[in-house]
Parts: sequence; C-alpha cells; structure tokens
Amino acid sequence: MTLQSDSEFKTASIPGSSDFSLVLGGPLFQLFRRTHLSGKSLELLRRRILAIATFTWLPLLLLSVIEGHALGGSIQISFLRDIEAHVRFLIALPVLLGAELVVLIRLGSVVRRFVERNIVVAEDRPKFDAAVKSARRVRDSVAVEIGLLILAYTVGVWIWRSEVALGSATWYALPDATQLHLTKAGYWYAFVSIPIFQFILLRWYMRLVLWFWLLWKFSKLNLHLSAAHPDRAGGIGFLGTNSDAFAPILFAQGSMLAGVIASRVLYQGQNLTAFRMQAAGFAVFFVLFILGPLVMFTPQLDRAKRAGGAYYGLLGSRYVFGFEAKWTPSSALDIDQDLADDIQGLADLANSYSVVSRMRLVPFALEDVTFLAATTVLPLLPLALTKFSPEQVLVGLAKILFR
Repeated sequence: MTLQSDSEFKTASIPGSSDFSLVLGGPLFQLFRRTHLSGKSLELLRRRILAIATFTWLPLLLLSVIEGHALGGSIQISFLRDIEAHVRFLIALPVLLGAELVVLIRLGSVVRRFVERNIVVAEDRPKFDAAVKSARRVRDSVAVEIGLLILAYTVGVWIWRSEVALGSATWYALPDATQLHLTKAGYWYAFVSIPIFQFILLRWYMRLVLWFWLLWKFSKLNLHLSAAHPDRAGGIGFLGTNSDAFAPILFAQGSMLAGVIASRVLYQGQNLTAFRMQAAGFAVFFVLFILGPLVMFTPQLDRAKRAGGAYYGLLGSRYVFGFEAKWTPSSALDIDQDLADDIQGLADLANSYSVVSRMRLVPFALEDVTFLAATTVLPLLPLALTKFSPEQVLVGLAKILFR
C-alpha cells in the first residue's frame, strides 16, 4: 500500500475524497516542512527529534553547567540527576514525535475502509464526505493550534509551577517560604521547554478528540454491518485493531508518570507503594480514553446482531426442517454425494450461526485492551528498582516465568 500525504493545509481538499490522515496537516506540520524537518509523509523523524531535543534539553544542560547546577553543589537535585526532566525530553517527547509515523501507517486507510467495504451506504455518502471535510478543516486550523499554544503558556505553566515543580532546591528553582525563584535554566525550562512539550502533548489530545468526533459522525450514519462478519464486530473490527496506533502516546504518558514518581521516591522520600492506586487509575483512564469512545457504535452493532440472529435463526430452521424432511424418512445407510453436500451445508450454517451468536457489541477485543494497558504500564516497571535490588527483580521475574 502506498501512503499518500494530504495537500497543503491552505489547499482545499478534494470534494468527496474518503482519504483522511490525522497527522498530515496543521501549521506545525507545515512549519516542519518549510524548515526541512519533515517531508510530505513525515520523513526525517530523526532530524525532528534532534532539532527539538536541541532546543528543549540542550540549553538546560548548558545553562545548568554555567550556573554550577549540572552536577550538584548546594542544591538537592542537580540537572543530571533530574530523572523527570530527562524522561520528559529524551524519552516521552521523541516518542510523541515518532507516534505520528505510527498513526500515519496504522490509521492511514481506516477512514477509506468505510467506503471500500461498503459499510457506508450510498445515500449517506455525502454526509460521510462532509464529516471528513470538516475534520480536515479542524486539523488544519491555525486558530486551533494557536489556542493550544496559548493554553500551554498559561494553564500549562501554572499547573507545572503549582503542581509538578518540586518544593526543594533544584537546578531550576530555589524556593523560599512564599514562591519559587527560577534560575536561568529554570526560566528556559518554564517558558520554553515545558510549553513546547505541553503544546505537542495538547496537540495529540486535540487530534484524539478530532478522531473520536469523526467516528461519532460515522456512527450516526446508516452503516451496513453484518453480524456474520468473521471479525465478530459487524465488519468494523478494524477500529479496535488499529487503536494500537495510539500505543506510543500511552507509552509517553506512562513514561512521564514514571519520571514524576521516581523524583518523588528518590528525592522526597515518598513510598513507592503509595502510588499504586494512582498508577492503576492512570492506566485504566487512558485505556478507556482510547477505546471507550468506540462504544458509540454499540447501538448499531446491537441492531445488527439482533437482525442477524433473527435471520440466521429463521434460515437455520428452514434448512434443518428441509434436511430432516428430505433425509430422515429414507433411513439411508449409504452417504451419497447429495447427502454429504447437505451435511456440509448444515455444518456451514451452524458455523455462521455461531459467529453471529458470538458477535461483540463493541468493535474491539480483549487483546486490544490488554495491549494498550500493558503499553501504558510498561514504563512504570523500572520503578521497582527503587524498592528492590536488580537481583531481587530478576529472581522475581524468573519465578513468574519458570514456576
């Protein structure tokens, strides 16, 4: 399959086109292209990661060295010991940038499948195309991304200073009884690095909301769903299967939480077990955030299942009664070709009815939930090293794997 990029965000989309990319558009995407940090299909990922890391992380290191806060000194947490900052800019941020490529590949053809598989009926095609066109306008909106940037520089900075920033002496701030006094590195951290990171994160949230809005518009159409479809989701099981495209975003979120917890445990003396419920709730929230909106298709899936059950139930009754009327009175001991064909047809009908009866009312499966949950929790596992030695962790894993 050849990946096709959308046109420039100022260029009108082709009317009636069912192609839609969640990531190929928007002012930042165009800025990356003009500065040769991206191609038409998000090439040059390493260049983008290096450029943004150079702008967000490297100045913090240089300013910390100049101020004598890189390795220690009179402060409690030096720059090189700040796990939270390094995780945010050297792990989570590159993953968020790389997630665009994953979403491009995994979700690039999802919208088109509604048309290719005749899930959208002909009379609803204009509504379908109108929804896609509206989603493109929002994705490419300059006003939306400016609003996200303003939000990052106002609410985002306030949340960081009031809720996230540590209250002890660090490389970025020297607190007193009333407020935090930012260092030179702290000013860059608070007004350049943090807002850039939050803007990119908020941009992902906006894309997710836009994606779910588009699917909601689709769910209001008269969709052609089949209870006998082998995906056991009426033919739209690809929505759940391709939700793993958002796994890198959950991994980045889990990494950020792991960095925050590590800082609290290592430098503020908090107990790791105190964060158990927070970590569990975090994983549940983000899995529901990704898969929960797909229940908007449940009413149509339920109708398709009921209609399929009624149809295949009636078909089964007629076939079975006809089979018995044709073969039972004969008491034939020899299985000729006609009898073999009828028995095979009966078995095929039973298989079809079984598929209908096991059809799910949501377009995702348990393995989709498990995968996203595991991806979210995975970055938290190294925190066990703050409570147990590496040897204890390895012994515990060995007991789990080989018991």
